[in-house]
Amino acid sequence: MIEGTKVEFEREYATELKYEASRSLAQALTFGTAEKEFARSGLPFGESQMRTLGIVGADGLFTNLGLLLSDQCAHTVKFAVFNGGKKGEFKTRKEVGGSVLEQIRSAFDFLDLSNNLAATFSGLDRIEQYDYPEDAIREAILNAVIHRDYAFSGSIIVNIYDDRIEFVSLGGLVPGLHKEDLFLGVSQPRNEKLANVFYRLKYIEAYGTGLRRIMQRYEDFTAKPEITATHNAFMLALPNMNHLRPLNEKPPLKPQHQEVLDYMQANPFITNEIVQKILSVKQTRAYAIIRELVGEGLVVKRAVSTGKNEYVLRR
Repeated sequence: MIEGTKVEFEREYATELKYEASRSLAQALTFGTAEKEFARSGLPFGESQMRTLGIVGADGLFTNLGLLLSDQCAHTVKFAVFNGGKKGEFKTRKEVGGSVLEQIRSAFDFLDLSNNLAATFSGLDRIEQYDYPEDAIREAILNAVIHRDYAFSGSIIVNIYDDRIEFVSLGGLVPGLHKEDLFLGVSQPRNEKLANVFYRLKYIEAYGTGLRRIMQRYEDFTAKPEITATHNAFMLALPNMNHLRPLNEKPPLKPQHQEVLDYMQANPFITNEIVQKILSVKQTRAYAIIRELVGEGLVVKRAVSTGKNEYVLRR
């Protein structure tokens, strides 16, 4: 990195980190939720801890980190549930506020209500699966809250569709990072002091592991979580697992394909002429169906002395 670029990066990076350490304009703050969360984790929450964590600055006044953790936090998380896969008809809306610690719990509780349990059967075995892994939802919420740019007043937006959930937060990637870096475990929280509070409360285990854990939960599925990052916004989209097909699961057969295979189960072979007869289709369509079955690896052609093409099931 050349010297000029390095200086520019460090200046911009310092500005990015300045918000949570700056003095809060509001000083009449209470910490009812924070006290409960620290007590839940068996941690003290007094004046000395506030200074150590950066909730109170060197001047004895509350910082913006204190504002975020306080009951008076003005930032919110907004939810919109839509019918279908596009922004159109609303099913419901909700907004949660208060301390960011309260927002995390309220957000998870609301999304848990939208996380439907679906059941499928494999033989006699009943297989149940939620739309979204609970830990993936948890990590997505934490990621949005920890990394958003609180210098903007806009809310975190969570859009819930039939096939996905989108988590949108203000503030793009920290300068110098790229999307590819995130999947390597590289992490530079925009709000380091807030991330440290979450670490102490055991909300997070280690920096840079959340997105990798999310991706691991989708390893066996065709669609993967998607990240979109602009200069001022970041979006993480989680696909609905019950709308996806596992990688090792074959798509359902077309009715005409199934009818041909049913015939072949009871007969040693099939020809173009036979397909025309049992499906009541013309020669060109019959040939296309056979070609599709061959392409899917379900049937194979065998050579016969008559010169006609015969097809048998692949064993």
